[in-house]
Amino acid sequence: MPRPIRCRRIEKMPAFRSFSPDDLQAAESVRMTVDEYEALRLLDDEGLTQEACAARMNVARTTVTAIYDSARKKVADALVHGKRLLITGGCCEYSPVEIKENVMEKGTESMRIAVTYENGEIFQHFGHTEEFKLYDVEDGKIVAEQIVSTNGSGHGALAGFLNAAKADALICGGIGMGAQMALADAGIKLYAGVQGSADEAAKALAEGNLEYDPDAHCDHHEHHDGDCGHDHCGEHHCAGHN
Repeated sequence: MPRPIRCRRIEKMPAFRSFSPDDLQAAESVRMTVDEYEALRLLDDEGLTQEACAARMNVARTTVTAIYDSARKKVADALVHGKRLLITGGCCEYSPVEIKENVMEKGTESMRIAVTYENGEIFQHFGHTEEFKLYDVEDGKIVAEQIVSTNGSGHGALAGFLNAAKADALICGGIGMGAQMALADAGIKLYAGVQGSADEAAKALAEGNLEYDPDAHCDHHEHHDGDCGHDHCGEHHCAGHN
């Protein structure tokens, strides 16, 4: 029986999840796992030794060597052959993101819904979200709610923020593919392409009748991170939530 894989500790979620060549339309993709990205970040960006990297990722040095070799081959494949590089998946456990305010206690039987929030409405640009409204649901009813500030967290940290806030689901408007992958890695169910009142949307989800668009995303700058950073993202450029 094969030995179970030990999950690799990830200190920072990738801020950018998708890379493509500018001078051609990439026909193929290469998928790099988040732990492969983390090994590259620690060894090549931070300049750690393999021993130090292994300690940070909570794995053996030989495992780091294998992860790093795989990551480098994937980068070379994408660069040499003009393929799109996607960063997602892997057997990972994420270091908690610090939240600078007290978040309400979550009940053991509760489902926690987070909604991108601004003045009572669903904020349409996930990557620029300054506040989430949290709703705890039990037996199809909202039993608690709270508005929390992201404290200036960038788009790359928002999935980690939601994970630290113990969110099970996210309701939002436009959201890039990179953020979608980050939420999937964090185990957070996505309900995108939703507009209007945050309270009404959370109530609809709690009751099981929320209308949303599973294909909603911002595709006008998907060559990098794609997290709804343009001024007109809520208009015709963003597919799926008009």
